[in-house]
Amino acid sequence: MVKLPPFKYHPDPLATGSVLKSDKECRCCSKKTGYIYAGPVYAEEELAQAFCPWCISNGTAAEKFDATFTDEAVIGDGEVAVSTETEDEVSRRTPGFSGWQQERWLGCCDDAAAFLGPVGKKELQKLGTKAVTAVQEECGLEDEEWKSYFAALNRDDGPTAYVFRCLHCGDFKAYSDCH
Repeated sequence: MVKLPPFKYHPDPLATGSVLKSDKECRCCSKKTGYIYAGPVYAEEELAQAFCPWCISNGTAAEKFDATFTDEAVIGDGEVAVSTETEDEVSRRTPGFSGWQQERWLGCCDDAAAFLGPVGKKELQKLGTKAVTAVQEECGLEDEEWKSYFAALNRDDGPTAYVFRCLHCGDFKAYSDCH
């Protein structure tokens, strides 16, 4: 298998589950690259698991199918204004991700942040105290409520946390939701 193209705002889409190993043919380039995008596609046509990471990275999938992979309205989460160029890169040339509710692409330092993945308690603890604090601050829970919520965090069953890291200051950003 070949190395995936680099994605500034989604550094490891294989680990996050947005890209899967697959022998499917890409609908854009008609090649079997060994990988297929498994995240959301916003387009008129049904395009589930239709594109290879290279056609997302170079923008041909978005252009050819008038598709986006993240809703432009959620980039920066309404709190960070990002440039039009960044909005275009995240929505049209970066693998998106699926959440339980409407996804939010967090930002920091006037830029979109890098998506590190959906996490449960175990994965969040591996990221460290600052990542745990980011989730706790965002959900606003304290004491026993926080302990109970933190213990329930689960990457696959929810509630699930979605963790980002600022490309400039290195701070963790996060939110969580459940189905």
